[in-house]
Amino acid sequence: MSLPTLNDGYAYAERIGPRGAGLSVLAYLAGRYEHSTQQEWQERLARGEVVLDGVTAQGSEILRTGQRLIWHRPPWPEDAVPLHFEVLYEDTELLAVCKPSGLPTIPAGGFLKHTLLTLVRERWPEASPLHRLGRGTSGLVLFSRTAQAGAALSRDWREGRVQKTYRALGQGVAAQDEYEITTPIGPVPHPQLGDVYAASPNGKPSHSTARVLERRSDCTLFDVDIHTGRPHQIRIHLASIGQPLVGDPLYGAGGLPLPHLPGLPGDGGYMLHAHRLGFVHPLSGQQMAVEAEPPGELNIG
Repeated sequence: MSLPTLNDGYAYAERIGPRGAGLSVLAYLAGRYEHSTQQEWQERLARGEVVLDGVTAQGSEILRTGQRLIWHRPPWPEDAVPLHFEVLYEDTELLAVCKPSGLPTIPAGGFLKHTLLTLVRERWPEASPLHRLGRGTSGLVLFSRTAQAGAALSRDWREGRVQKTYRALGQGVAAQDEYEITTPIGPVPHPQLGDVYAASPNGKPSHSTARVLERRSDCTLFDVDIHTGRPHQIRIHLASIGQPLVGDPLYGAGGLPLPHLPGLPGDGGYMLHAHRLGFVHPLSGQQMAVEAEPPGELNIG
């Protein structure tokens, strides 16, 4: 586990689109990035952190379509996370690694350097992740090392030709040996979070197959194949059949978010592991299967 460390800061750059035209810099920033108040943006502007077309912005400037706006975020301390991974497969086109629970896949949510992507690119600067895992999910992440491999596998991913199997520990003892779960997933309102993805009759079609591997005294070990790729799909789908993941801080029975959260939505502690990927190698055409050994709690027996 790493210690909290100060990163190098980051420049968030964007081009102003039609929706931003006519707004002041301050109004635009406060409206677009609601994680910060208007007062906080005013303080950043006063410190000279925001630049518009190469000139330090004051906040009152009226934006035009096509202008370039940059927020130079100063260095900030990143939380301690596990800073290691295991190489599962490597060739000239692909790289497969096993990520520990707690390590973000890509920069987001206050993490910039403490990510799997940063660690991988220290050894393979050309690597690009083909998918991502939630911070609390452990297991297999596949990277492309060439543009050709990335394009081919991204197409296969979109068209459902990549087989994805996860290992999950759900609360309660399953009544069936197998479940075909088709609960739609979409944004629903939450009193603390605004909107959050969950089971929703107005959501997008979603499909998972959950197979019982082992029944324990108060929980069930599953292998879950996901046939669609909705946000938090396995967490929502197992919760929707009454078996939310052990330790899940967000989803309860029925696949809906808990009304009063015991922690933050991104907190770990839930039992989910990306176990296996099946795909066609983009160069050789060979059928591939790569597996990441589950952690102890998610092993049979």
